[in-house]
Amino acid sequence: MASFTGVEMASRLPVISAEAIAPANYLNQPVTVVEQVLTGTFADGLGNVMRVPDRIDFDPFPWQSFAIWILTQMKRWGQIKGDVDYKAVAEQVYLATDTAKLMKEVGLAPPATSSKSFKVMGKEFDPAKPDDYLKSFAIKRV
Repeated sequence: MASFTGVEMASRLPVISAEAIAPANYLNQPVTVVEQVLTGTFADGLGNVMRVPDRIDFDPFPWQSFAIWILTQMKRWGQIKGDVDYKAVAEQVYLATDTAKLMKEVGLAPPATSSKSFKVMGKEFDPAKPDDYLKSFAIKRV
């Protein structure tokens, strides 16, 4: 594996991420297209190259709290029936430990935890209380 400084690796992270998620088993898109989305450098179709680094808010860390949120939505709309051990599923699918190890190997500091609270459309989500979040919706199929 090539050796990069932290700054060099940070600049290469969108390229590495694009190569990882572009294949058919993920996004099924050309690497170049995904790289343009992740870096914010893209052709605008009018002959100009746009440089909008904050075009998307990309965080390559597999936050297990995001997996828990996705599961609440699947349960909300009837795609999952019965009780769900949200945390256990998130830990099995979003491999934060492996990612943290890889981040350290390339000189990046991983987050101290694999879960965090966040807002979705103005509604606070606490990954420690997924059922409370789920019950807070007036519209649901559960």
